[in-house]
Amino acid sequence: MLRTQASNLLRKSLVRSSPALASRAASTHAISNPTLANIEKRWESMPLQEQADLWMALRDRMTSNWNELTLQEKKAAYWIAFGPHGPRSVDPPGTNARIAWGVAIGLGASVGLFAIIRFFAKPVPYTMSQEYQEQTNEFLIKQKADPFTGITSPGYNGKGMVQSPPKGN
Repeated sequence: MLRTQASNLLRKSLVRSSPALASRAASTHAISNPTLANIEKRWESMPLQEQADLWMALRDRMTSNWNELTLQEKKAAYWIAFGPHGPRSVDPPGTNARIAWGVAIGLGASVGLFAIIRFFAKPVPYTMSQEYQEQTNEFLIKQKADPFTGITSPGYNGKGMVQSPPKGN
């Protein structure tokens, strides 16, 4: 934005004529006790504009010396900033049970889906039997496969290709 003398004068005149800014600048006096009384109970039912005005007034009061704040103002400012309202409000009763049931239903559905898939799956391929894997080992020894680190290397004591239990288990 281009800053010129004319734009600066226009901006300053708008700031001076704004009633919200003027009332905020003049908030060096304490906020009345009736306004702050029972703020914990009234805050949720207050209109958003009134909440914003009260918070801005407290914020402006807090910019000055905190020793000049009344005890009510300090309590209200703390409660508005850190109190259990809005996103920090307490969950309604039964929320934890609803979450637990949702997790249990999700786990049950996944176990059921797994069981259905296993039930309709094809049988294990014949290459996964221990007998077939032992025959593969014999074939590899005859072919002298991988003579440096594999089954035909000197001193090899591994299982080779066998990874399945015997047939029938």
